Amino acid sequence: MGTAVVLAVVAGAAALALRSIIRDKKAGKSIQCGDCSHCNRCH
Repeated sequence: MGTAVVLAVVAGAAALALRSIIRDKKAGKSIQCGDCSHCNRCH
């Protein structure tokens, strides 16, 4: 039972991190430079 709880917590944290990355990407932000509005090398 404890393993299932830990797995659920880790999966939830991973889902939140992924959602944040996707939101930032859609907003034009990048992991490398933070703001793609004045950076031509962002992916």
